[in-house]
Amino acid sequence: MATNDSKVWFITGISRGLGRELAKAVLARGERVIGTTRDGKSDLEAPAGALHVLPLELTDTARIPQVVKQAHALHGRLDVVVNNAGYGLLGAIEEATPEQSRHVFDVNFFGPLHVVQAALPFLRAQRRGHIVNITSIAGLAPMAGSGLYAAAKCALEGLSLSLAQEVAPLGLKVTLVEPGAFRTDFLSQHSRRETQGRIEDYAKTAGAVVEYLGKISGKQLGDPALGAKAIVDAVAAEAPPLHLVLGSDALRRTRERMGVLNGELDRWEAVTKSTDLTGPEAAGTLRPS
Repeated sequence: MATNDSKVWFITGISRGLGRELAKAVLARGERVIGTTRDGKSDLEAPAGALHVLPLELTDTARIPQVVKQAHALHGRLDVVVNNAGYGLLGAIEEATPEQSRHVFDVNFFGPLHVVQAALPFLRAQRRGHIVNITSIAGLAPMAGSGLYAAAKCALEGLSLSLAQEVAPLGLKVTLVEPGAFRTDFLSQHSRRETQGRIEDYAKTAGAVVEYLGKISGKQLGDPALGAKAIVDAVAAEAPPLHLVLGSDALRRTRERMGVLNGELDRWEAVTKSTDLTGPEAAGTLRPS
């Protein structure tokens, strides 16, 4: 049962998928949820006062600060702010229209950015709080066929890593959640969007990946309820992680990407170092820490 001491979570996109499971997991722990859906409705069951649902469309830039302010006013504080809402755009980069490219960034990057900016004044005043940005394994190890989606998630990764350094002295925490493939409707025909006009030259790269992702829809290894529990447990930890990779597939892809990067650093180390000033000109040079 939620009490005045229970944490207050603000979660975008609780209508389905991981966001819905996260809201359920938070409520099950006796904490409070202020969630957003596009229509402001939810069929989640919760004790009186434990769940509030607000309408929010992440592309409505002017409304985001109003909704965050309204959420804060409900309980007088925000303890955890979760950017969960988003969608996938699949297909070759060349195939994406300008409108598709902008929209995937508006929802997956600029929407979360504006939520963070709107929440920070309240969190700074409290000198406590936790921002959780749900990105994707695509933000760490992109595949062919997910370039624009991956680019938006990479942008959110970079923002979060810088943000963590900026707000740490203020008592605020930041966690990036990087899920692999979870059994939600993310890859279903209802949820996913694809680029328009297939280019045959990409059939064996981006096209093959898009076809594969369509086949695994509903067969993903990740359990969204267990993913939600992992997020709640991480937030409750004494030392929450900056990166929370979820799923064995995501772990494998992350390690593979790190291996490739480390290998290239080793092979090209001499070239990398060759661009530094040497001799008298290097004296007094400021070196980054």
